[in-house]
Amino acid sequence: MQYRIAIAVGVVALFAANAQADDSAGCKPTIIGAAMVRNVIDGRTILLADGREVGLAGIVAPLRGDDDNATIAAKAALHNLVAGREISMLRLGAETDRYGRVLALIITPPAATSETGGSVQLAMLAQGQARVAARVGDAACTGSFLAAERVARTAGLGLWSDPYYSIKKAENPGEVLAQRGRFTLVEGKVLSVRESGGTIYVNFGRRWSEDFTVTILKRHERGFIAAGLDPKKLTGRHVRVRGTIEERGGPWIEAARPEQIEITERD
Repeated sequence: MQYRIAIAVGVVALFAANAQADDSAGCKPTIIGAAMVRNVIDGRTILLADGREVGLAGIVAPLRGDDDNATIAAKAALHNLVAGREISMLRLGAETDRYGRVLALIITPPAATSETGGSVQLAMLAQGQARVAARVGDAACTGSFLAAERVARTAGLGLWSDPYYSIKKAENPGEVLAQRGRFTLVEGKVLSVRESGGTIYVNFGRRWSEDFTVTILKRHERGFIAAGLDPKKLTGRHVRVRGTIEERGGPWIEAARPEQIEITERD
């Protein structure tokens, strides 16, 4: 396992470097501040010495249960990266969440995460201890996150070795619907794209009452196109979608951000 991690980290360094070069024109997070880490609360939340809680922006770590192996491993990985260290916090999208906690891109001293581009988020993704969130916070910074996740997934590292966290297939809507209320990745071929009223429907089957569907509000279409992803040109494409599974007839994800949809032919 240590050998597999070393190989994955080496490969992800190349992916991350290329992605960061591609993103450099637009991915320029600003510094929020620096602080000392007192402890780790879970796989995506740290406690600062001044009592503030900080959430890791742009990633989702397992929070299935206190006795779940993936949950324990994610918390341990984050602890190894930041506990007792001074960190720098950079803004990546919203500065706080709905609970008032600080959200940030976390940077530690070079020795801790230099092999994965410098951020704690990239280190967690490279180890397979987290997934890229539906909202990274800055679409221009998404490339390196997705590259790190992709390499860990291919190597079967961390949570990617657990069937509970596996990518679900759009052609099996029952399997997808079983994830209702959970953050999930779903892959499949887009059968058709339709627009009705203020909503764009990305259909993966012919029966809306049973099959998997992705919806995009018309007001968000411009943001997708600006990111190089025109929803109306997805017919026939193989894509990977991330978000929380809801039920509206069949299983359904609402995509509000372009980083929620990847074209998978390039994987």
